[in-house]
Amino acid sequence: MDNPDLWAGLSTLEAPPGADDTAPEVWEDPIPLTGRRERPPFPVHVFPTWLRDFVAAVAEETQTPADLAGSIALAVLATAAGGRSVVHVRGNWREPTNLYTVVALPPANRKSAVFALLTNPLYEAEKQLKTAMKPVIVEAEVTARLAKEAADKAAAKAASADPDKRDDMVATAVGLAQTAETLTVPAEPVLLADDSTPETVTSLMSEQGGRLSVMSAEGGIFDIIAGRYSGAPNMEVFLKGHAGDRLRVNRQTRREYIDAPALTIGLAVQPDVLRDIGKVKGFDGRGLLARFLYSLPASRVGERKIITDPIPEETAAKYASNVIGLTLSLAEWTDPAVIQLTPEADAALIAYQERVEPMLKARGGKLGHISNWAGKLAGATARMAALLHLAEHLGDGYARPVPDSTMNAAIELGEYYTAHALAVFDAMGADSVIVRARSVLDALRENGWEDVSRRDLFTAMSRAEVPTVADLEPALALLEDHGYVRSYQPERTGKRGRPPAPRLLTHPRLQGPGKVVDHAVRIRLMGRSVSRA
Repeated sequence: MDNPDLWAGLSTLEAPPGADDTAPEVWEDPIPLTGRRERPPFPVHVFPTWLRDFVAAVAEETQTPADLAGSIALAVLATAAGGRSVVHVRGNWREPTNLYTVVALPPANRKSAVFALLTNPLYEAEKQLKTAMKPVIVEAEVTARLAKEAADKAAAKAASADPDKRDDMVATAVGLAQTAETLTVPAEPVLLADDSTPETVTSLMSEQGGRLSVMSAEGGIFDIIAGRYSGAPNMEVFLKGHAGDRLRVNRQTRREYIDAPALTIGLAVQPDVLRDIGKVKGFDGRGLLARFLYSLPASRVGERKIITDPIPEETAAKYASNVIGLTLSLAEWTDPAVIQLTPEADAALIAYQERVEPMLKARGGKLGHISNWAGKLAGATARMAALLHLAEHLGDGYARPVPDSTMNAAIELGEYYTAHALAVFDAMGADSVIVRARSVLDALRENGWEDVSRRDLFTAMSRAEVPTVADLEPALALLEDHGYVRSYQPERTGKRGRPPAPRLLTHPRLQGPGKVVDHAVRIRLMGRSVSRA
């Protein structure tokens, strides 16, 4: 730990002879490479009253951050409406209403309990859909079986018929066989799957008319996508299922066609899962990570109340009734309901897009290093606006346009998820310069250098992390800006030849205890020009 008296004494040291007048006399505390990201709390107030009340009550009873229940609630709405509605933004721009959400919290945060409370109505809706569909399925099965039996009998008669009657009987048999082929048995309704393989997800979506939701209080789905069973990443259905792009599978064992897939994913995982998926080859490059809305709330463990207020029965009943009603009201739609925006809502979204766009610049843009994710932010915001609108106007939201108040609520959600995405991508190492700078700091600490050349530092680094000496420069510039190193030009030792290469002084804290005084004296006596960024 630093000694304040020692630092105070060193502050009176004189600058070294011949040193730059602007050179600092002592080392100031370095600035952390990445300051703690401000992560705002989940804006529960943007939800309609019935949903806001339930999310707040769940957070209170379980003593969990409202972010957990809030993000799961969005996935629940997307499960109810995804594949059955789209939002028309402007021109040819339409967005489906499915979402990918993921909340990261450490163990002991009751993720499973919150998940059950939020998703139970979806399972009840699924049960009701199955009950309603059962007679239809039975009738279709009987009809298909009878048609197949009639075709088989006609074929058998045609095979043994007299030659003069065979042609007519063959034609009859062919007609019956063609009729039997056109008869299909509807699949039993399924809304939710849990950690299914990509192949299973594709098959289920094909059976369910393109709609499915993967909801889980664990992160096993990421391992499955990464190739736990197949040995290679398989993310096609998860990429196209988010965007709504046509999906076709042509293999020897199966052929499946989904013209407008709508996959929803709602997950609650441990923070380590997010760090690990950032390292999976292909996840970021192909855009899978860019499709998720991330929430990284602060855990309440250690500050929780022991005796909590239970969820009011009326609040729970209204939530269950509304989720079931919304799901059932849209379940029969084959062509999706088209939700329009009011001109004011579109103007609000345009203003938001104009504010975000400069942030996407690769150089200097706040969101430049996560532009793959931020580039989808406007679309995600439009999707959330449509979901909030449907939740506000249960039963007929598709019959009225989205107002600007709802769009502004969705924009507030977009800003929330942007702040949390920055924190999550920091943990994943999305900014390569910061990642490399951290590796340089590790090398400086391990070697304890107080004065080092770039060449020696490069030699100590892994070639996988730093391929060339030139690759060091952005990281060193960042470290100098943050006060960890100072670049200086050594004095010539002779009049001929090239001037010596610039070297680096390192902060005493990188050299271990006992180096503070030595380093301050060195600055005082060495007579070299020290520059400070």
